[in-house]
Formats: sequence, structure tokens, C-alpha cells
Amino acid sequence: MKAIVAIVVVVVLLLVVLGGFGSYIGAKNQMVTKNEAIKASWSQVDIVLQRRADLIPNLVETVKGFAAQEQTVFGDIAKARSSLLSASTPTDKIAANQQLDGALGRLLVIVENYPQLRSNENFLRLQDELAGTENRIAVERKRYNDTLQDYNTYIGLFPNSFWAGIAGFHRNDAYFAASEGSRQAPKVNFDGVRPGNNPAPQPAR
Repeated sequence: MKAIVAIVVVVVLLLVVLGGFGSYIGAKNQMVTKNEAIKASWSQVDIVLQRRADLIPNLVETVKGFAAQEQTVFGDIAKARSSLLSASTPTDKIAANQQLDGALGRLLVIVENYPQLRSNENFLRLQDELAGTENRIAVERKRYNDTLQDYNTYIGLFPNSFWAGIAGFHRNDAYFAASEGSRQAPKVNFDGVRPGNNPAPQPAR
């Protein structure tokens, strides 16, 4: 009788161990998959950030042709762009991007003071390309944040949180939030201004 009880206990323990091991393997596989999804989503964010960084030099050079004295803003943009290109982690790139948002916002303020610049065909084309890139950044930013939230929610649920600690997975809080500068960036109004109209430039306020 005792032998039968011992066998039953061993079988139950074996089932518990196997069940736990299966749960661990399943959870770990899901964590790996979700973590890779974060990396893939971030790579798309990185692509559009690079696209914007590539547009900025031409945009700045065009503005310089009409507002060469605005050296402070040009320097801020160059510094922020350099920080973005040299950043190696999502957290660092997000921080550099926020600095760049603010600098670009100040550039748009300058543009308002130069009607000839606002009617320049090259500037209009670059501004349209930049606006399209900004929209793409917003789309990819949301996808990345959604993917990050899905991962964080998954590893925060029990028993996943237990298995995550064993497997070495940790919460990732590198969310890509829109900076205050980008939310408050002024809108450049091109109404009534067309290529070919060359009103006299106004001094910066």
C-alpha cells in the first residue's frame, strides 16, 4: 500500500514539474517573440528618424539663404541632429529626438518672419517632405509604443512575471512620447503665398 502511495506521489510531482516546465518554456518563447517584435518595431522608427535627419541639412541650408543671421537656431539644430545620429540606444535617440523637435519648432518661428522664404519652391518641397516624414514618425511611434506595452503587460502577469525573472526578461520603459516641443510647434501658414511672389523680407521679431 505504501508503495502505491509513493508511486502516486512521484507521478503527481512529476506531472507538476513537467507542467511547470512546459509553462516556463511557453512563456519564455512568448517573451522572446514579443521582445523581437519590439526590436523590429523600433527599427521602423529608426528608419523614419534617419529620413528626417537626412532632410534637415537641406532645409537648414535653404533657410540660411534667407536668414543667415539666425545662427543660434542653426547651431541648436546641428547639435540635436548630431546627438540623434550618434545615439546608440532607443532611450538616447528618443531624448535626442525631443531636442530636435524643439529646435525645428524654433526654426518654423523664424520662417514666419521671411515671406520670401515661405514662397521659395525648394523650401516648400522640403517642408512638404518633412511634414510627410513627421506623420510617418507619429505612425511608427504609436506602433512601437503599442508593441512595448504588449510586452510589458505580458511579463507583468502572473505566472509570466515569475518566469520572466528566471529567464532574465525585464520591463522596458523606453516609450517614445511626443515631446512638448513637437506638440506645440507652430504651424507655418502658406495661404496666399505662392512661388513667384516676392514680398520684402521682414526683420525677425
